[in-house]
Amino acid sequence: MKNLWKKLTGIDKIEKETADANALKEAATQSAADALESARIAKLGPKALATEKKQPWVAVLDTHVNMDNLRNGFFELDWNEYFVVQLRSAGYTGETDEAVVDSWFTELCRNLGGEEGVDMSRRGAGYINVNNLGNGRSEVS
Repeated sequence: MKNLWKKLTGIDKIEKETADANALKEAATQSAADALESARIAKLGPKALATEKKQPWVAVLDTHVNMDNLRNGFFELDWNEYFVVQLRSAGYTGETDEAVVDSWFTELCRNLGGEEGVDMSRRGAGYINVNNLGNGRSEVS
C-alpha cells in the first residue's frame, strides 16, 4: 500500500533521483580523492615510492673516477631503511647503516671481480672513506 501511494504521488521517482544523485556525488568525491592520490604518488621519486610501500630500495646515484689514478674513485649510493633491514636479515652486519651497506657493496664488488676472472684473494679493499651526506645517503671513496 505504501509503494502504491509513492507511485501515485510520484514520491518513488523523487526518492530514486535523490538516491542516484547521492550515488553520483559519492562517486565523484571518491574519484577526486583517487585523482589526488594518483597525483601525489606520481610526484614521488623511486626512493620515496619504495619507502612508502615499505620495500627495499638502493641505487647508484653517481660514479666518480680519479682520472689521474684510474684505480681510485667512488660510487655514490642511496638507499632506504628497508634495504638496510633486508641486508641485516641476510646476515650483513655493521654498527651503522653505512657500515652495513658498505659490507654488502664490498662483497658485491668482490663477487663481480671474481666472475670476471680476477683473482680477488690477493686484492685488498684499500682505504675506504665513508662520508655521511645525511638523509640516508653516504659517499664512499
